Amino acid sequence: MMASKVRSDVTMADVAAAAGVSRTTVSFVLNKRQAGIPEETRTRVLEAVSTLGYRPNAGARALASQRSDWIGLLTEIVTAPFAVNVIKGAKDRAWADHKYLLIASTDDNVTDAAGLADQTVQIEKLLEQRIEGLLLAATWHRAITVPDVAREVPTVLVNCFDAAGEFPSIVPDEVGGGVVATQRLVAAGHTRIGFITFEDDIPAGQGRLRGYTRALEAAGLPFEPTLVTGGDATALGGYDAANRLLDLAERPTALFCGNDRMAMGAYDAIKERGLSIPGDLAVTGFDNQELVSAYLRPALTTVALPFEEMGAAGVATLTALIQGEEVPSLQTVSCSLLERSSV
Repeated sequence: MMASKVRSDVTMADVAAAAGVSRTTVSFVLNKRQAGIPEETRTRVLEAVSTLGYRPNAGARALASQRSDWIGLLTEIVTAPFAVNVIKGAKDRAWADHKYLLIASTDDNVTDAAGLADQTVQIEKLLEQRIEGLLLAATWHRAITVPDVAREVPTVLVNCFDAAGEFPSIVPDEVGGGVVATQRLVAAGHTRIGFITFEDDIPAGQGRLRGYTRALEAAGLPFEPTLVTGGDATALGGYDAANRLLDLAERPTALFCGNDRMAMGAYDAIKERGLSIPGDLAVTGFDNQELVSAYLRPALTTVALPFEEMGAAGVATLTALIQGEEVPSLQTVSCSLLERSSV
């Protein structure tokens, strides 16, 4: 049996004729305005809407009201680690604010036939849908260049910031995360704590190092430059850096690793020397990249980046901006410690 085909050209006037009411009455019912309309009339209008398969013309409604209830979210390839958490947080908060997300992905290294950067092209497409505001979300914390076209609507940056400080930004509290990761090791009785940071001079590395030194100072422990070493943000980088620290005449008894992949490499370096975790060395990581942290043995105590919370905060800030409210130029979101078995 073939399903009946719903007409796509049903108008509000068709609904009004089927329900035996005026077009204005239909408009009031669909927009949930009371206007003294009897409940029986409302029921008749809604039955006609259902029977005819009428759907409001969102484009026309947006043109008339200058509102669409749509928020654009532009991020890098959406299969990147953590991107789904930003999207979930943004979607849940948008739903609570009676808004909807229109999601586009971008690749900064791609241009179209006219030479326009992919990011600009994707924002143009979102603007064509009459979005009320725009979120630009990065998969790793860094400074970005915001395309000029983003200035056409209220715009908020998530997990990134613009160097000029023109746009409100939501970023993780890297310093606070560094503090809690180091404090956990101090609380376990460690006084000689190594820190494996990144070779690249990026906000995550800068902030986590400040957090490490701040926690040492608060505990009355001296900062020793020999206990800080860098590597690329991979398991191999963590392996090499851990070996340098373990080669010290007085090796550390605990390691704070700049991310979970580096911690995975540090695990290998520690175990190759016949040392145990956490018996001989305690280890903390950062990011909570669950495919790594939850499945290392022992499971890794780490600091979680608040991607879902940043997505939600981005939408809340954007909604306030759309409504003409003042918003902070920079907001930091706390990073929480996840206790597992490596300390």
